[in-house]
Amino acid sequence: MHDGHAHHAYPTPGLGHNHAAERRPSAQWQTPHREEPAPPAPDHGEPDLDLVETAFVDGFATTADPTSFLRLARVPFDVVRSDGIRLVLLRVETEAVTDVGGIMPHLGGGSFRYDPLPAKITSRRRRLRFVYFDGNGLRPMNLGEVRTLAAASATPHE
Repeated sequence: MHDGHAHHAYPTPGLGHNHAAERRPSAQWQTPHREEPAPPAPDHGEPDLDLVETAFVDGFATTADPTSFLRLARVPFDVVRSDGIRLVLLRVETEAVTDVGGIMPHLGGGSFRYDPLPAKITSRRRRLRFVYFDGNGLRPMNLGEVRTLAAASATPHE
């Protein structure tokens, strides 16, 4: 006896003090913390669609013939969707956006903190939107939606 317990000879060499010959997984009384799997990234149907959109905006802004530019980009002017709704293209909108400030809500949500951003961390981006009319109202679409629409339509009417 040593300090109130006996030492046993273990058949497997290398096992230390108070270890069983067989390894058993340890029991845990609480649920282990596990990270939730990240949601799958949205499939835009085309790799680097953001880069394609940037190139589209740059080219469209300087083209002398917007209609031909849209045809080259395979943007449908008049199309019937698979659900039978006819869409006609009315306009292409580009917008320059510059973020110059940031907000952080205070604990409890009743107020917020505002900070102007220094030049190094301001962000600039352009937005591109195609505005279609469906017979009842306007339907703005991004480039990914328009390309899906063009691919799904068998024969666009131009």
